[in-house]
Amino acid sequence: MPELPEVEVVRRGLDPAMRGSLIEGVIVHDVRALTRHDGDATDFEANLAGRRVEAAVRRGKFLWFPLEGGDRAVVGHLGMSGQMLLRSPGSPIERHERVRFELRHPDHGELAVVFADQRTFGSLAVDPLLPTPDGVPGGVGSELACVPRQVAHIARDPLDPAFRDARFRDILGRKKSAIKRVMLDQTVVSGIGNIYADEALWAARLHPETPADTLSTRRVNRLLAEVRAVLEKALAEGGTSFDAQYVNVNGQAGYFAHSLNAYGRTGEPCPRCGRPIVRVSFTNRSSHFCPRCQSPASSTFFHAPA
Repeated sequence: MPELPEVEVVRRGLDPAMRGSLIEGVIVHDVRALTRHDGDATDFEANLAGRRVEAAVRRGKFLWFPLEGGDRAVVGHLGMSGQMLLRSPGSPIERHERVRFELRHPDHGELAVVFADQRTFGSLAVDPLLPTPDGVPGGVGSELACVPRQVAHIARDPLDPAFRDARFRDILGRKKSAIKRVMLDQTVVSGIGNIYADEALWAARLHPETPADTLSTRRVNRLLAEVRAVLEKALAEGGTSFDAQYVNVNGQAGYFAHSLNAYGRTGEPCPRCGRPIVRVSFTNRSSHFCPRCQSPASSTFFHAPA
Protein backbone atom coordinates (compact mmCIF):
# COMPACT_ATOMS: atom_id res chain seq x y z
CA MET A 1 0.00 0.00 0.00
CA PRO A 2 1.34 3.48 -0.83
CA GLU A 3 2.59 5.21 2.32
CA LEU A 4 3.27 8.86 3.09
CA PRO A 5 6.21 9.41 0.67
CA GLU A 6 4.40 7.82 -2.28
CA VAL A 7 1.22 9.83 -1.63
CA GLU A 8 3.16 13.06 -1.10
CA VAL A 9 4.97 12.53 -4.42
CA VAL A 10 1.55 12.28 -6.08
CA ARG A 11 0.27 15.37 -4.26
CA ARG A 12 3.25 17.45 -5.34
CA GLY A 13 2.78 16.33 -8.91
CA LEU A 14 -0.93 17.11 -8.95
CA ASP A 15 -0.89 20.46 -7.15
CA PRO A 16 0.45 22.66 -9.98
CA ALA A 17 -2.05 21.15 -12.42
CA MET A 18 -5.11 21.12 -10.16
CA ARG A 19 -4.68 24.33 -8.14
CA GLY A 20 -7.05 26.85 -9.69
CA SER A 21 -8.39 24.43 -12.31
CA LEU A 22 -12.05 24.36 -13.32
CA ILE A 23 -13.64 20.91 -13.42
CA GLU A 24 -15.36 20.89 -16.81
CA GLY A 25 -16.44 17.27 -16.65
CA VAL A 26 -16.19 14.00 -14.73
CA ILE A 27 -16.45 10.54 -16.26
CA VAL A 28 -17.05 7.60 -13.92
CA HIS A 29 -16.12 4.34 -15.66
CA ASP A 30 -16.45 2.11 -12.59
CA VAL A 31 -18.70 2.86 -9.61
CA ARG A 32 -16.50 0.69 -7.39
CA ALA A 33 -14.21 3.72 -7.19
CA LEU A 34 -16.98 5.60 -5.34
CA THR A 35 -17.53 3.24 -2.41
CA ARG A 36 -16.86 6.08 0.08
CA HIS A 37 -19.10 8.56 -1.73
CA ASP A 38 -22.60 9.23 -0.32
CA GLY A 39 -24.41 8.94 -3.64
CA ASP A 40 -24.20 7.38 -7.07
CA ALA A 41 -22.04 8.23 -10.07
CA THR A 42 -24.52 10.81 -11.34
CA ASP A 43 -24.46 12.58 -7.97
CA PHE A 44 -20.65 12.49 -7.89
CA GLU A 45 -20.39 14.03 -11.35
CA ALA A 46 -23.06 16.65 -10.62
CA ASN A 47 -21.33 17.74 -7.40
CA LEU A 48 -18.10 18.48 -9.27
CA ALA A 49 -18.92 19.80 -12.73
CA GLY A 50 -18.32 23.54 -12.84
CA ARG A 51 -16.46 23.66 -9.49
CA ARG A 52 -12.93 25.03 -9.15
CA VAL A 53 -10.17 23.19 -7.28
CA GLU A 54 -8.22 25.23 -4.73
CA ALA A 55 -5.27 22.93 -3.97
CA ALA A 56 -3.99 19.38 -3.51
CA VAL A 57 -3.71 18.51 0.19
CA ARG A 58 -2.47 15.47 2.11
CA ARG A 59 -2.64 14.06 5.61
CA GLY A 60 -0.98 10.70 6.11
CA LYS A 61 -2.07 8.49 3.20
CA PHE A 62 -5.16 10.56 2.30
CA LEU A 63 -5.37 13.15 -0.48
CA TRP A 64 -8.04 15.77 -0.88
CA PHE A 65 -8.81 18.63 -3.22
CA PRO A 66 -10.77 21.49 -1.59
CA LEU A 67 -13.38 23.02 -3.85
CA GLU A 68 -13.92 26.74 -4.22
CA GLY A 69 -16.33 27.91 -1.57
CA GLY A 70 -14.64 25.99 1.24
CA ASP A 71 -17.52 23.66 2.01
CA ARG A 72 -16.49 20.43 0.28
CA ALA A 73 -13.54 18.53 -1.11
CA VAL A 74 -12.82 15.56 -3.34
CA VAL A 75 -11.22 12.96 -1.05
CA GLY A 76 -8.99 10.26 -2.46
CA HIS A 77 -7.38 7.18 -0.97
CA LEU A 78 -5.10 5.12 -3.21
CA GLY A 79 -5.79 1.84 -1.42
CA MET A 80 -3.47 -0.97 -2.52
CA SER A 81 -2.87 0.02 -6.14
CA GLY A 82 -4.51 3.37 -6.85
CA GLN A 83 -2.83 5.85 -9.17
CA MET A 84 -3.60 9.45 -10.08
CA LEU A 85 -2.12 10.29 -13.46
CA LEU A 86 -1.82 13.55 -15.40
CA ARG A 87 -2.79 13.13 -19.03
CA SER A 88 -3.45 15.26 -22.09
CA PRO A 89 -7.08 16.02 -22.92
CA GLY A 90 -8.63 13.33 -25.07
CA SER A 91 -5.86 10.83 -24.26
CA PRO A 92 -6.76 7.11 -24.58
CA ILE A 93 -8.40 5.40 -21.62
CA GLU A 94 -5.78 4.01 -19.25
CA ARG A 95 -5.63 0.40 -18.24
CA HIS A 96 -7.69 0.06 -15.03
CA GLU A 97 -9.04 3.61 -15.42
CA ARG A 98 -11.95 4.16 -13.02
CA VAL A 99 -12.58 7.92 -13.05
CA ARG A 100 -11.43 10.77 -15.27
CA PHE A 101 -11.52 14.48 -14.44
CA GLU A 102 -11.51 16.91 -17.37
CA LEU A 103 -9.95 20.17 -16.19
CA ARG A 104 -9.16 23.60 -17.53
CA HIS A 105 -6.25 25.37 -15.84
CA PRO A 106 -5.96 29.17 -16.15
CA ASP A 107 -2.34 28.90 -17.30
CA HIS A 108 -1.90 25.36 -18.63
CA GLY A 109 -5.19 25.03 -20.49
CA GLU A 110 -7.01 21.71 -20.84
CA LEU A 111 -5.73 18.60 -19.09
CA ALA A 112 -7.02 15.37 -17.59
CA VAL A 113 -6.47 13.67 -14.25
CA VAL A 114 -7.09 9.92 -14.28
CA PHE A 115 -7.79 7.74 -11.25
CA ALA A 116 -6.68 4.21 -12.13
CA ASP A 117 -6.84 1.28 -9.75
CA GLN A 118 -6.06 -2.34 -10.58
CA ARG A 119 -7.34 -3.91 -7.35
CA THR A 120 -10.23 -1.46 -6.83
CA PHE A 121 -9.50 -0.91 -3.12
CA GLY A 122 -8.92 2.81 -3.67
CA SER A 123 -11.73 5.33 -3.56
CA LEU A 124 -12.91 8.84 -4.36
CA ALA A 125 -15.71 10.82 -2.69
CA VAL A 126 -17.12 14.30 -2.37
CA ASP A 127 -17.01 15.02 1.34
CA PRO A 128 -17.89 17.99 3.57
CA LEU A 129 -15.03 19.92 5.15
CA LEU A 130 -14.94 20.26 8.94
CA PRO A 131 -12.96 22.77 11.05
CA THR A 132 -9.78 21.37 12.59
CA PRO A 133 -10.02 21.13 16.40
CA ASP A 134 -6.66 22.90 16.83
CA GLY A 135 -7.47 25.69 14.37
CA VAL A 136 -4.39 25.11 12.19
CA PRO A 137 -4.19 23.86 8.57
CA GLY A 138 -5.70 20.42 8.13
CA GLY A 139 -2.92 19.01 6.00
CA VAL A 140 0.17 19.62 3.90
CA GLY A 141 -0.53 21.78 0.85
CA SER A 142 -3.15 24.23 2.12
CA GLU A 143 -3.56 26.92 4.76
CA LEU A 144 -7.24 26.06 5.24
CA ALA A 145 -7.97 25.06 8.83
CA CYS A 146 -10.32 22.28 7.79
CA VAL A 147 -10.27 18.59 7.01
CA PRO A 148 -12.70 16.27 5.19
CA ARG A 149 -15.10 14.39 7.44
CA GLN A 150 -13.64 11.05 6.31
CA VAL A 151 -10.14 12.13 7.32
CA ALA A 152 -10.99 13.83 10.63
CA HIS A 153 -10.18 10.73 12.71
CA ILE A 154 -6.73 10.35 11.11
CA ALA A 155 -3.85 11.69 13.19
CA ARG A 156 -1.37 14.17 11.81
CA ASP A 157 1.80 12.73 10.29
CA PRO A 158 5.39 13.38 11.43
CA LEU A 159 6.12 15.71 8.50
CA ASP A 160 3.12 17.92 9.27
CA PRO A 161 4.28 21.22 10.90
CA ALA A 162 1.35 20.86 13.34
CA PHE A 163 2.43 17.39 14.54
CA ARG A 164 3.11 17.54 18.28
CA ASP A 165 5.99 15.37 19.51
CA ALA A 166 4.93 15.76 23.15
CA ARG A 167 1.44 14.43 22.42
CA PHE A 168 2.94 11.43 20.61
CA ARG A 169 5.21 10.71 23.58
CA ASP A 170 2.25 10.93 25.95
CA ILE A 171 0.23 8.47 23.87
CA LEU A 172 3.11 5.98 23.73
CA GLY A 173 3.46 6.19 27.50
CA ARG A 174 -0.08 4.83 27.82
CA LYS A 175 0.28 2.04 25.25
CA LYS A 176 1.39 -1.42 26.30
CA SER A 177 1.20 -2.66 22.68
CA ALA A 178 4.28 -3.36 20.60
CA ILE A 179 5.86 -0.17 19.27
CA LYS A 180 5.43 -1.25 15.66
CA ARG A 181 1.72 -1.86 16.18
CA VAL A 182 1.36 1.65 17.61
CA MET A 183 3.31 3.16 14.70
CA LEU A 184 0.88 1.57 12.24
CA ASP A 185 -2.17 2.93 14.09
CA GLN A 186 -3.29 5.82 11.88
CA THR A 187 -5.25 7.38 14.75
CA VAL A 188 -1.98 7.79 16.68
CA VAL A 189 0.38 8.83 13.87
CA SER A 190 -0.49 8.72 10.19
CA GLY A 191 1.38 7.96 6.99
CA ILE A 192 3.64 5.21 8.34
CA GLY A 193 3.07 1.74 6.90
CA ASN A 194 4.96 -1.51 7.08
CA ILE A 195 7.94 -0.46 4.96
CA TYR A 196 8.81 2.75 6.79
CA ALA A 197 8.02 1.34 10.22
CA ASP A 198 10.59 -1.43 9.65
CA GLU A 199 13.14 1.05 8.30
CA ALA A 200 12.71 3.55 11.16
CA LEU A 201 12.87 0.83 13.82
CA TRP A 202 16.05 -0.54 12.24
CA ALA A 203 17.61 2.94 12.23
CA ALA A 204 16.59 3.50 15.88
CA ARG A 205 17.82 0.00 16.91
CA LEU A 206 14.43 -0.90 18.33
CA HIS A 207 12.91 -4.37 18.27
CA PRO A 208 9.41 -4.13 16.70
CA GLU A 209 7.84 -5.95 19.68
CA THR A 210 9.20 -3.53 22.29
CA PRO A 211 6.27 -2.37 24.46
CA ALA A 212 5.61 1.26 23.66
CA ASP A 213 5.20 2.29 27.29
CA THR A 214 8.71 1.10 28.18
CA LEU A 215 10.43 3.61 25.90
CA SER A 216 12.14 6.56 27.54
CA THR A 217 11.63 10.10 26.29
CA ARG A 218 15.08 9.94 24.74
CA ARG A 219 14.26 6.75 22.84
CA VAL A 220 10.97 8.15 21.54
CA ASN A 221 12.74 11.30 20.39
CA ARG A 222 15.32 9.17 18.59
CA LEU A 223 12.58 7.10 16.97
CA LEU A 224 10.74 10.20 15.76
CA ALA A 225 13.97 11.60 14.34
CA GLU A 226 14.58 8.35 12.45
CA VAL A 227 10.99 8.21 11.19
CA ARG A 228 11.34 11.70 9.76
CA ALA A 229 14.75 10.94 8.26
CA VAL A 230 13.45 7.80 6.55
CA LEU A 231 10.34 9.53 5.22
CA GLU A 232 12.31 12.52 3.94
CA LYS A 233 14.87 10.29 2.20
CA ALA A 234 12.13 8.19 0.61
CA LEU A 235 10.35 11.35 -0.51
CA ALA A 236 13.55 12.69 -2.09
CA GLU A 237 13.92 9.43 -3.99
CA GLY A 238 10.34 9.38 -5.24
CA GLY A 239 9.02 6.76 -2.83
CA THR A 240 9.35 2.98 -2.84
CA SER A 241 8.27 1.05 -5.93
CA PHE A 242 8.52 -2.73 -6.17
CA ASP A 243 6.36 -2.93 -9.30
CA ALA A 244 4.51 -0.73 -11.78
CA GLN A 245 1.66 0.01 -9.35
CA TYR A 246 3.37 2.69 -7.25
CA VAL A 247 4.10 5.56 -9.62
CA ASN A 248 4.01 9.34 -9.70
CA VAL A 249 1.57 11.39 -11.79
CA ASN A 250 3.69 10.79 -14.90
CA GLY A 251 3.79 7.03 -14.40
CA GLN A 252 7.38 6.94 -13.14
CA ALA A 253 8.46 4.66 -10.30
CA GLY A 254 10.37 5.77 -7.20
CA TYR A 255 13.74 4.22 -6.35
CA PHE A 256 13.91 4.19 -2.53
CA ALA A 257 13.70 0.38 -2.72
CA HIS A 258 17.44 0.48 -3.43
CA SER A 259 18.03 2.26 -0.09
CA LEU A 260 16.17 -0.17 2.18
CA ASN A 261 18.15 -1.50 5.13
CA ALA A 262 15.68 -4.01 6.58
CA TYR A 263 12.35 -4.27 4.77
CA GLY A 264 12.32 -7.02 2.16
CA ARG A 265 15.95 -8.00 2.84
CA THR A 266 15.33 -11.36 4.54
CA GLY A 267 18.56 -13.34 4.79
CA GLU A 268 20.73 -10.48 3.55
CA PRO A 269 23.43 -9.07 5.84
CA CYS A 270 22.47 -6.17 8.09
CA PRO A 271 24.23 -3.07 6.68
CA ARG A 272 25.32 -2.21 10.22
CA CYS A 273 26.57 -5.47 11.77
CA GLY A 274 26.44 -8.12 9.06
CA ARG A 275 23.98 -10.44 10.83
CA PRO A 276 21.26 -11.75 8.45
CA ILE A 277 17.99 -9.79 8.48
CA VAL A 278 15.10 -11.94 9.71
CA ARG A 279 11.42 -11.87 8.81
CA VAL A 280 8.61 -12.77 11.20
CA SER A 281 4.83 -12.74 10.81
CA PHE A 282 3.08 -9.63 12.11
CA THR A 283 -0.72 -9.18 11.94
CA ASN A 284 -1.15 -10.42 8.34
CA ARG A 285 2.07 -8.66 7.40
CA SER A 286 5.75 -9.25 8.10
CA SER A 287 8.36 -7.53 10.22
CA HIS A 288 11.96 -7.33 9.05
CA PHE A 289 14.70 -6.57 11.56
CA CYS A 290 18.25 -7.37 12.63
CA PRO A 291 18.25 -9.83 15.55
CA ARG A 292 21.54 -8.39 16.85
CA CYS A 293 21.14 -4.62 16.42
CA GLN A 294 17.47 -4.77 17.39
CA SER A 295 17.47 -7.47 20.03
CA PRO A 296 14.88 -7.04 22.79
CA ALA A 297 17.70 -6.48 25.26
CA SER A 298 19.29 -3.73 23.16
CA SER A 299 15.92 -1.98 22.92
CA THR A 300 15.96 -1.22 26.64
CA PHE A 301 18.77 1.29 26.44
CA PHE A 302 19.90 4.00 24.08
CA HIS A 303 22.57 3.46 21.42
CA ALA A 304 24.50 6.37 20.04
CA PRO A 305 24.01 6.81 16.28
CA ALA A 306 26.30 4.59 14.22
